[in-house]
Amino acid sequence: RPSLVSTALTALASNYNGSSDLQLERMNVYFNEANGDKYVPRAVLVDLEPGTMDPVPAGPFGELFRPDNFVFGQSGA
Repeated sequence: RPSLVSTALTALASNYNGSSDLQLERMNVYFNEANGDKYVPRAVLVDLEPGTMDPVPAGPFGELFRPDNFVFGQSGA
């Protein structure tokens, strides 16, 4: 039985792709509903060096994250 997080992250378009009413009721624990059935992870990605987070938006799950949830410094520690 897949978890709520893995179920939601399975769909690259970030649509809810499960069959459990209970999971759908609790989506707001890990995700914010954008519009319609689109869900965005509740996450803040933080690092002191901006280069370490560059692969995230370019990766296969990059479209799930909002750009304003990335927080980074100007140079490493």
